[in-house]
Amino acid sequence: MTGRTITVSALQTSYGPELKTNIDKTEAFVREAARKGAQVILPSELFQGIYFCSRQDPKWFAEAHPVDAHPCVLALAPLAKELGVVIPISFFEKDGPRYFNSVAIADADGTVLGVYRKSHIPDGPGYMEKYYFRPGDTGFKAWDTAHGRIGVGICWDQWFPECARGMALQGAEVLFYPTAIGSEPYDDSLDTSKLWQRAMQGHAVSNSIPVVASNRFGLENNDGTEQKFYGHSFIADHTGEIVEEFGAADEGVLVHSFNLTEIETYRADWGFFRDRRPGFYF
Repeated sequence: MTGRTITVSALQTSYGPELKTNIDKTEAFVREAARKGAQVILPSELFQGIYFCSRQDPKWFAEAHPVDAHPCVLALAPLAKELGVVIPISFFEKDGPRYFNSVAIADADGTVLGVYRKSHIPDGPGYMEKYYFRPGDTGFKAWDTAHGRIGVGICWDQWFPECARGMALQGAEVLFYPTAIGSEPYDDSLDTSKLWQRAMQGHAVSNSIPVVASNRFGLENNDGTEQKFYGHSFIADHTGEIVEEFGAADEGVLVHSFNLTEIETYRADWGFFRDRRPGFYF
């Protein structure tokens, strides 16, 4: 490729209750992605353990830590430096008496550039996040990393076009969404995996930007509450075409390269940002 390029990766795996086991598993897949040439590597949402938000239990607050003391950040930020890669690290953040669903952006030198806190917090059967997390107060962000300017939203954020557009307006060149999504306890027959993908494919189309989404998979038991996560992690190009994809129970890494110079020209040619009318929007 001629021009500026970026190689991105989405991880897909199952997770269990043991923090160290989950970190070790994630580290192994980050190393695999780096061996395959990935420069920005995305683990899934809250990979520190099972998805505890499937029910309300105050015991889980003990699993939250400040960004500079969280085991996931302490493990993966040095790994980013070792491998020369960027890792958006999902973690359960404690900030004084406040709790957030957050991502720390570890740059390729191991520096944590900052934290994004999930803006949209769901509250429904199987996804009782409002019990645990405050709505994020950081606003949408784009980050200048060693390998490109990236935007990162978290799970429910990915359903909102305003989040994607906000990051794109700040100059993000690729959007990343760590995710934990699966079955809907109120309707066992409902599978939203295709809707989930199409929502983000729409962001790719309307912002002329690649999108990377990492989801977990597998059946998890949270003290008697079961939740099955449906995988289907994917990478979409700037036209919304899915160029890499896992199924419902695949485990491993997806890797794909993009020519950012060509995409920048394509984006300007389509005129989405030229023809915006923000004064008309609510």
